[in-house]
Amino acid sequence: MDKLSATSWQIPAVGPMRVPAVVYGSESLIRGMDEKVAEQLRNVASLPGIVRAAYAMPDAHWGYGFPVGGVAAFDADEGGVISAGGVGFDVSCGVRTHLTGLTRNQIVSVQSQLADALFREIPAGLGSHSAIALDEAEMTAMLLGGARWAIGRGHGQAEDLERIEEHGCMPGADPAEVSEQARKRQRREMGTLGSGNHYLEVQEVAEIFDNAAAAAFGLKKGECVVSIHCGSRGLGHQIGTEFMREMAIAAEASGWPLPDRELAYAPIKSDLGQRYLGAMRCAINCALANREIIGHLTRGVFSQFFSHAELPLFFDVSHNTCKVEPHHDGRSIRQLYVHRKGATRAFGPNHRSLPDELMPFGQPVLIGGSMGTASYVLAGASSGEALSFSSACHGAGRQMSRHQALKNWSGRQIVDELRGRGIIVKSPSQRGVAEEAPGAYKDVGEVVDATEAAGLAKKVAKLAPVVCIKG
Repeated sequence: MDKLSATSWQIPAVGPMRVPAVVYGSESLIRGMDEKVAEQLRNVASLPGIVRAAYAMPDAHWGYGFPVGGVAAFDADEGGVISAGGVGFDVSCGVRTHLTGLTRNQIVSVQSQLADALFREIPAGLGSHSAIALDEAEMTAMLLGGARWAIGRGHGQAEDLERIEEHGCMPGADPAEVSEQARKRQRREMGTLGSGNHYLEVQEVAEIFDNAAAAAFGLKKGECVVSIHCGSRGLGHQIGTEFMREMAIAAEASGWPLPDRELAYAPIKSDLGQRYLGAMRCAINCALANREIIGHLTRGVFSQFFSHAELPLFFDVSHNTCKVEPHHDGRSIRQLYVHRKGATRAFGPNHRSLPDELMPFGQPVLIGGSMGTASYVLAGASSGEALSFSSACHGAGRQMSRHQALKNWSGRQIVDELRGRGIIVKSPSQRGVAEEAPGAYKDVGEVVDATEAAGLAKKVAKLAPVVCIKG
């Protein structure tokens, strides 16, 4: 890779690559990055209709087809494609953060009881089910309505919609393209966290970097927020699995050149491409509804301990999507299909999608850490449009496989260590806790610093965990 700056590196377009690839990160992050990231980026850069460059964020690591932390935009009018691997299995996985107005001391006074109540009321873990059961009509209504559907069923507040991407409902969803198996998997999973790296955390605002932006965002040092990290659960995974397989079969039958079978794609304007878009948008709505319901359950739990705490929604944004967005390509503005896989949308100041009170500062970018480490709130930067189609990192990024993590830690060891630091972790799976050990991830602070130094987004606040409900 050629060094462009202290935090940007380029892989020149050679061979089948249609555009160069750009990787963002500090020198130490680049040195520690999986070699497969560069290989996968070169493959992405060879896809038809790709615009400008294939990008990787500072938290990038090897993924299925696309690297996690990968960003690529395609022009449908120039034969552009859509790839299920470029969105990921957990469609619309994202982070939602609520303000509490409560200090750390107030939380700590009921910390154990609050942790128990959150763990009891919010289903977490592999195969977890909720009390909400959807029949066929309600399933279809949810797939079309997203968070709007959840609020209409009493699982949220109408004011939340202003602070959710797409105002809580992704247009263009087509429930007819969601299989019976995908529906079956989701029938009892609304309002559940799931497993893996998903969590609900009560976090203290430990440090402020930008006083003006923090004030506009409602973030005050010493007060606590609640962050929810999850996605479209079994439904999104099933949609990803089915369409990846169908895209691979179609590519083989049609002679579409595939640099990697895991990078299967379909032309955006093809029947298959349109069907995937319709199903993927249903999964986005499922994720938005799921996080809305969990937010509602969280408000109910907090009301048991703090009658005055209303938990207004700060922001809700996904990091596994493909969205049609207007972007400038250096010559003109055109509509592009922007894949973000493990990368957060990060629109800069004055973007038309932002609420009026946030517009001067840019879109909130919610960066999840891991148990025992920090999370961050960033704000989208104007420079991000030209650098990464207004995209930023989404977390720390794994530096160790789950299998390797199990060799290094036990769940009980992690829980006890964190309790010694004043952090309560509740999980149905000790194995899952070990797999998600803080040491299995890169240094999130270094990732965020590199993101800011590269001009992708600006640091606003650092969040420190107090209670973690782990899937």
